[in-house]
Amino acid sequence: MKNSKTLPASPNSSAVLLEDFASYLSVERGLSRNTVSSYLMDLKGFSGFISAKRRSLLSFNKSDAVAYVASMLDSGYSGASIARFISSVRVFAKFLVTSRGLHEDPTETLRTPKKWDRLPKALSIEDIMKLLSVNFEGSVFIRDSAMLELMYSSGLRVSEVLNIKVNDVSFDAGFLRVVGKGSKERVVPMNSRAVEGIKKYMADLRPQLLKGRQSHYLFITSRVKPMTRQRFWQALKKFGAAAGIEITPHIIRHSFATHLLEGGADLRSVQKMLGHSDIATTQIYTRVSGDRIKKQYIDHHPRAK
Repeated sequence: MKNSKTLPASPNSSAVLLEDFASYLSVERGLSRNTVSSYLMDLKGFSGFISAKRRSLLSFNKSDAVAYVASMLDSGYSGASIARFISSVRVFAKFLVTSRGLHEDPTETLRTPKKWDRLPKALSIEDIMKLLSVNFEGSVFIRDSAMLELMYSSGLRVSEVLNIKVNDVSFDAGFLRVVGKGSKERVVPMNSRAVEGIKKYMADLRPQLLKGRQSHYLFITSRVKPMTRQRFWQALKKFGAAAGIEITPHIIRHSFATHLLEGGADLRSVQKMLGHSDIATTQIYTRVSGDRIKKQYIDHHPRAK
C-alpha cells in the first residue's frame, strides 16, 4: 500500500493568497493586527462564495463581487458592513494586480451606493457633559473616567487609548503622542480636565494596580496589562447606562470631531487631530454639522415649517 502524501497548496489557491495578502498588509503597508484581521474577516466570506463556484480568488471578477454584495444584502448585513467589504476587496484586488500579475482590477468601477453611506452619530454637547459628569462607586472609576475624558478631549480611537505609554504624555505641554492606524504617529492636544484626570489616576490608582511591578502602558488592569477592547467597552456602557445615553466608543470620537467643526475649527486641523490620511474622510463631519444647523433652523425659525 502506497503512503499518501499531502500535496502542497497551489501558490494561487485562495488560502495561500489570503496568507500572502495578510503578510503584505502587515509588512509592506504596516497595518495593525486588528486592521489586518478585519480585512481577512471580510475576504474569507467572499473566498467561500468563490470556492463554491470551484474557483480561486485569483479569478474573481466584478460580477462575483456584485453577486456577493447582493447576497450580503439578502442576509441582512448593514450598509456599513457592505461598505467595509467593498473597501477590503478593493485593496485585495490592487494586491493581486501588483503581486500576482492580474491584468485588470475587477473592482476599479465598483462603487458604494449612496444609500449605503452612513453619517456618524454624534451626541449633543449637553449629553456629553452629562456622560462626563457620571460618578459611581468602584475602585477603577478613576481610571475609566480618565480614559473617557481623554477620548473626548483628543478624539482618540479605542486602540489608541489602550496603547498609550506613560512616556507618550506631556503634561506641561498639554499634548499626547499617539500611534494610530498603519503605525503612523501624530501629536494631539489634551484639555485641562483630561490632564487632571490622568494625574489623579496615576497618583491614586495606578500604583495600587502595579503593586511594585512595572509597565510602560498608561492605562492598566490589576494584571499590569493594557485593558482589552471588551473591558473598555464594558466600562463605557456602564457610563452610558448611568447617564441614560446609548453610547459606543466611535460616538465619542464622532462627537469630538462634530463639536470642533461646529465651534469653528478648520477641516485640516480636525483631519490632523483625527489621524485621517485622506481629508475626504474628515469631510463627512461637515455634513453632520450641516444637518445639525438645518435642524436648528427648522426648529427655531418662525417661518421654517
